[in-house]
Amino acid sequence: MLLFKEFTFDSAHFLPNVPVGHKCKEMHGHTYRLKVWLEGPLDPVLGWVMDFAELKQVVKPVVERLDHKCLNNIDGLTNPTCERIAVYIWDNIKPALPLLVKVELHETPSSGVIYSGE
Repeated sequence: MLLFKEFTFDSAHFLPNVPVGHKCKEMHGHTYRLKVWLEGPLDPVLGWVMDFAELKQVVKPVVERLDHKCLNNIDGLTNPTCERIAVYIWDNIKPALPLLVKVELHETPSSGVIYSGE
């Protein structure tokens, strides 16, 4: 069974490696929408794959590290593309979430990435 929980955070960033004149070269912000997906069996006694509260306990500290920050100042995110932010989130939550199968990160309502590990 697939299970997901959604989070949002607001962050600023700029992309240092894009050509001069590219609009993302300048500091700007986004309201990111993150979905964390787990897959596992339905527990016959508890009736769930994982307690949403436990899932939130794992993801929330990582989201708080990103929320209302300049992402370029976070170790590992000096070039904070949506793709690299998704990998960063995965790398920081996967050890505590063995059932994690993908992270879905929306940078805008119409643009985003899905990352499922290497």
